[in-house]
This record gives sequence, C-alpha cells and structure tokens, in this order.
Amino acid sequence: MSSPEEAVFPESMGTVCNNTYGDFILHGFSDKPYLEKILFGVILVFYCLTLAGNTIIIFVSLKDPKLQIPMYFFLSNLSLLDICFTTSCVPQMLVNLRSPKKTITYSGCATQLYIFLWLGATECVLLVVMAVDRYVAVCHPLRYTTVMHPKVCLQLAVLAWGSGLIQSLIQSTATLRLPFCSQRVVDDFVCEVPALIQLSSADTTYNEVQMSIASVILLVLPLAIILSSYGAVVKSVLKIKSSVGQKKAFGTCTSHLLVVSLFYGTVTGVYLQPKTHYAHEWGKFFTLFYTVVTPTLNPLIYTLKNKEVKEAVIRLWWKTWISQR
Repeated sequence: MSSPEEAVFPESMGTVCNNTYGDFILHGFSDKPYLEKILFGVILVFYCLTLAGNTIIIFVSLKDPKLQIPMYFFLSNLSLLDICFTTSCVPQMLVNLRSPKKTITYSGCATQLYIFLWLGATECVLLVVMAVDRYVAVCHPLRYTTVMHPKVCLQLAVLAWGSGLIQSLIQSTATLRLPFCSQRVVDDFVCEVPALIQLSSADTTYNEVQMSIASVILLVLPLAIILSSYGAVVKSVLKIKSSVGQKKAFGTCTSHLLVVSLFYGTVTGVYLQPKTHYAHEWGKFFTLFYTVVTPTLNPLIYTLKNKEVKEAVIRLWWKTWISQR
C-alpha cells in the first residue's frame, strides 16, 4: 500500500543517493488540499499583520524619547527578530501552498535551515534576557539604571544573537551532513531539524542526541530561569503597598509571560514531542503557530497590555498628522 507521500508526489520517490544536492519537497498538508486553500489566506493575513505590527513597535521605540529604556530596546530586538523569523519561511510557505510541486532547492533548504534555527535559538535566549531585565527592574529598582546600562543591554543583545548563530552553525551543519537518499519529501512546511533528521536514511542517533541536548539548553533551562525570575518578581510585587504600582508591574510582566508561554509551549511541542505519527501531525500545527501566529500576537500583546506603548503610538500618530497639515 502506498504512503501519502507516494500518492501525492509519485515522481519524487526513488533512490537519489547520487544526487546529494537535489531538490526537496515540503509536503506540509498536501494530502489535504481543502486545508491548503484556507491556510494560504490565513497565513498571508497573519504575515502582513506581523510585518506591520512589529515595524510599528520598532519605529515607535526608536522615535519616542519616553521609550528609550532597556525594556523597549529588547522589545525592538524581539520585533526585528520576529520580522526576520517569519520572512525566513513564510514566503516559501505561501508559494508552496499555491503550487502543485512544492519544491525547494537544496541550497534554499540549507539557507532556510540555518536562518530559521539561528533566529529561533536567538529568541529563546532573548526571552531570558527580557525576563532578567524585568527581574532587575522590579526587584532591584534602585540599581536598575546601573545594572542595565546601555552598554550592558547591547552586550546582552549581542549575546542573544551570537549564541543563536553558534547553535545554528553547529546543529544545521550536522543535519545537512546526513545523507538523504530515499525520498527527499520533508513532511513539514519548512526545512526544520526534526523533519530532516526523520527524512535521513542513515543512523541519526548522534543528531537526535545533539538535538536533545540543544533543547535542554535552549528550551528547558531558559524556561526554568524565566519562571524563577518571575517567581521572585511576584514576591517583590506583592510587597508593594501601592495598588497602582502593583498593577503596572504585573501589567508588563504578564505581557512577557504570555509571549513566553506562546513561544515555548509550541516550540517544545515540536522539538520534544514523542516519535508518533499523531504527535508529528500536531507538530505541523505547532510549527505554523510559532512561525506565523506568535510573531503576529507579540506586538498586539505588548501594545494592548502596555499603556506606555499605546500612548507612544498615539503621540507619534498625532505628530505625523499635524506635520502633514
């Protein structure tokens, strides 16, 4: 009995070990064409919202003097990261949803893998940095300007982007060294490490161990640090006698915690899921969520739950409107 991949892409099957750099096929939901039509429209709308929302966050953070503080510096980095993250995969995703072939060249797949993993790993570290920033701001307010000096903030941002790049160079290179001899049909929307490891015809024990170690370092450990820091934040906030102060502190912290929950919850579902067909099918939806939905929700979460950002957007809009009159 033929597999779903054979039924949808019969021409792609067969041994191609002599063609190391042949094209890959991103299977996605090719066996559900009705779903692809819906996903195309939904993903296109979310992508446009991602570009618009995160661009506004970056622009407002740079232009408004009241937002020239570490929290919004890191938020601007997150917005830039989300724009690059979605752009590394969504355009190709949209093309494949409308195309019957759904192919991606070897070089295109490799480039996407390096960039996708780099930015994903960077976000894991950046969210920890943002949690530390909130911890210092709430638990040590008198030392905040000294500890979170602009030079320190820049170094922390470089650390996040740099550590993500190193992780990508190590894991992506190891993944691309695997032979892909049998069918070259990637059962996912993007060239992602778990899907490529599953595709390889060689022994992937080393790659799986490497991915597990990376998942612990970039997912489990950062999440533990974030939860610990916010545990300390909650204790400090409860000691604040002013209800206004408590509300403001909880407002900024809950926004960040919501972003952390959305990102880590879905990424963990992909990289730490059990090896079953049912789990893998759900993994596709998790991939869609953290590559398409989460980057769209991030600016909305920070804008809707943050009075300072909303006021900055209104001030910027008002100045722009006045200058054009």
